[in-house]
Amino acid sequence: MRICVFCGSASGRGDVYLEAATRVGRLLADRGIELVYGGAAVGIMGAVADAAMQGGGRVIGVIPRQLVEREIAHPKLAELHVVADMHERKALMAASADAFIALPGGAGTLEELFEVWTWAQLGLHTKPIGLLDVAGFYQPLRTMVDHMVAEGFLQQRHRDALLVDPDIERLLDRFADYQAPEAKWTTPAPKAAADLFGITE
Repeated sequence: MRICVFCGSASGRGDVYLEAATRVGRLLADRGIELVYGGAAVGIMGAVADAAMQGGGRVIGVIPRQLVEREIAHPKLAELHVVADMHERKALMAASADAFIALPGGAGTLEELFEVWTWAQLGLHTKPIGLLDVAGFYQPLRTMVDHMVAEGFLQQRHRDALLVDPDIERLLDRFADYQAPEAKWTTPAPKAAADLFGITE
C-alpha cells in the first residue's frame, strides 16, 4: 500500500502543521504504508518524510530537476526520482500511489489535489482522496466546494468522494471502506489516462 501526500514546502505559521505532518509520517510507517511525496527536505514535506523514515517506513520522492536545489531534494529517501518537469512529477506520483492525502499547503498543493480529484470525477481512477483538515485549514475550501454544488457546477456524489477529516487515523480507516462514485461521464477511461493512474481492466 502506498499513499501519496500532497503538502507544502513551507512550514506554515506556528508548530501545528509540522506536528500534524510528523503524526502522518509516523502513522504511515506504523501501518506499513509507503509514502510517496514531492521529494523535498524542507517544510511540511520534509517533516512527513523524516517522520516516516524515523518510524522505519519507506519513502519515495519525486521532484523536478529544476527544483532539486530550490526545494532541497531529500538525500536520505529509499527512492528519489528526478524528473523533467511538474507534469511528469504529478504523473509519476499519481501512478505510484493507491490513495491521496492533502495536508495543508499552498497553490501547488491545491493544484495537485484538484487534478487527482478532477480525474476521479471523470472515472480515470477510483483511488480515495482525503483532506487532512489540520486546525480547520480546509474549512474555507469546503465552503467553496459546497457553493460549487449549490450552483450546479459539482455533483454531490463527487463532493462527497472528497473525504475530509481532522484525524489522520480516522481518515485512513475511511479509505479502507471507500467506494468510488459513478463517473461524471460513463465512457471508458482513455488508455493514456488508464496508464497514468495505473488502472487495470
